[in-house]
Amino acid sequence: MNANTINIIEALLFASPEPLTQKKINIIFDEDSPKLDECIKILSKKFENDNHAINILNIAGGYQLRTKPEYDLYVRRLLNKTGQLKLSQAALETLAIIAYKQPISRTDIEAIRGVDCAGVLKTLLKKVLIGIKGREEGPGRPLMYRTTDEFLESFGLSRLAELPKLKEISEILNEQPALTQQIDAFK
Repeated sequence: MNANTINIIEALLFASPEPLTQKKINIIFDEDSPKLDECIKILSKKFENDNHAINILNIAGGYQLRTKPEYDLYVRRLLNKTGQLKLSQAALETLAIIAYKQPISRTDIEAIRGVDCAGVLKTLLKKVLIGIKGREEGPGRPLMYRTTDEFLESFGLSRLAELPKLKEISEILNEQPALTQQIDAFK
């Protein structure tokens, strides 16, 4: 892998608003596309060895440059905003249900939460954190919801398997019975 190729990949990571994938690399390079995974390993090692304020994360099936957490406050000050996704408690609960039970219908979400969630679903759809997977085969053929790549990107996940297991969460929350009851509703 030559230094120029590594520099090109670094520039693409810097310029790309969404995670950089091998598919995008194959489109950008005319011939002999470099292996993105190999370039990322080299760049990650370089950033680590030179003690950079950024690192490369595997997010939503691709790679993205991210500021290290210890510099977040300064970046937020520069941007004069929190830079964090703001969601209501209802939206977070609904999103968690969808993430763990997807694909899932609105009726099933409401059965778990115990309240109407039409407005919350609209909000999550607007923020592109969830999408419509299709329709259920049952009566009325209700819409089925799933999480999106934007969800993975927003929460810094490369795939859904990185979500903590419900058992792990229950163990952490053993000291808080009210929260454990909410978690048990997911099972």
